[in-house]
Amino acid sequence: MEWYSALGFLLGMVLFFMFIGVPVALAFLAANMIAATYFMGGNGDLLTQMSRGIGQLSNNAIRSVTSFNLMPVPMFLLMGEIFFFTGLANRMFSAIDKLMGRLPARLSFVTVAGGTAFATLSGSSMGSTALLGSLMVPEMEKRGYKKKMAIGPILGTGGLAMLIPPSALAVLLATLANLDVGKLLIAGVVPGLMLAFFYVLLILFICFIDPDAAPDYEIEQISAGRRLRLFIFDVVPMLAIVVGVILLILNGWATPSESAAFGCLGVLLLAMLYGQLTIDSIVKSVTGALRVTTMALLIIFGSATFSALLAFSGASSGLINWATGFELSPLVMLLIMFSILLVLGMFMDQLSMMLLTVPIFFPLAQSLNFDLIWFGVIILLALEISFTTPPFGLLLFVMKGVSPPDTTMQDIYVAALPYMGCAIFLVGLLIIWPEIALWLPGMSK
Repeated sequence: MEWYSALGFLLGMVLFFMFIGVPVALAFLAANMIAATYFMGGNGDLLTQMSRGIGQLSNNAIRSVTSFNLMPVPMFLLMGEIFFFTGLANRMFSAIDKLMGRLPARLSFVTVAGGTAFATLSGSSMGSTALLGSLMVPEMEKRGYKKKMAIGPILGTGGLAMLIPPSALAVLLATLANLDVGKLLIAGVVPGLMLAFFYVLLILFICFIDPDAAPDYEIEQISAGRRLRLFIFDVVPMLAIVVGVILLILNGWATPSESAAFGCLGVLLLAMLYGQLTIDSIVKSVTGALRVTTMALLIIFGSATFSALLAFSGASSGLINWATGFELSPLVMLLIMFSILLVLGMFMDQLSMMLLTVPIFFPLAQSLNFDLIWFGVIILLALEISFTTPPFGLLLFVMKGVSPPDTTMQDIYVAALPYMGCAIFLVGLLIIWPEIALWLPGMSK
């Protein structure tokens, strides 16, 4: 079978199973089993072919889900779930709100500052968007904020969870692409903080051209002493956990897995100190982390088998030779891959997109002599942007679910576009100056 026939056969089966409503992970597993029987089964009757093909596939794939590199995933997820269910997230948001004082568009800035902090602690874009949407949108609309000022910053900061450590999605991407997990996590720090800064500038610009977008209102004045106490007791401990996790990885004092365990332990101790760690919060946190971890392991299992089949059938090498045969510049190839991710984001979730594209894009990027850590950051940004790509970006529907009933999808689309523009601008900067992503990993030990 020619490489293009093998590629069409593999992708066609996956898309067929997804079209008829099979869950994504199971769709990949079903397609992999059929393809393994055909490509790896050898000669003999059907049962013999199935046992040979699936046996070889299982031997290769089991190693992928028993990798030590995957340990940060459940730890980071549990860390975010505890932070959310124990009420530490609400405590931090309330403190940041009071510390902002009478700053114009204060609640929008609270959303960016608090959302960036929550994104780093939770690592969950959907969780961050759901929390911010349910907390901030009703309050901002009550204060007279226009929908673009209420919804836009939430959609923007929700995607920061993919870049700023601890990011479970970055760990999964590094594992699927055989990258250094610690370096990819560290590489997202500077771009993530730059993106948050761009959001601040965008809010200031909107306020400048449309002062009515965020009207001023009276707020409770608090003393300098109370401000200091709020900062020390409600903000610093949360940020110290994030900074601690990053420093442990950056200085080589601990592996990403050990750093994730320390971060999880830190959030647990904080919840105990504040008297907010209950049996109910522990059960909900463990259940939520277990559910997402199980799904992630299924995704990785499916991706490993899909990659093996692409290689075994000759589809990977054939596709790379075909793509590089056009003599297009590496920049054009990068933009094509980036555009494909944006289009897929309209119809698929991020894990499914990674499962489908990583086995193809990373070998192609390696053949183009891209730095794979830098390329990984570009992919994470593409996934972040695709989360809010109209008309079917996943965060758009999460926002619709937690917004007031009078909020239309058109309101959400209009609010999301400027923040997508900020992220695309950052991609342009990364292409011009790759050191933005590579400087910090280069300093790590």
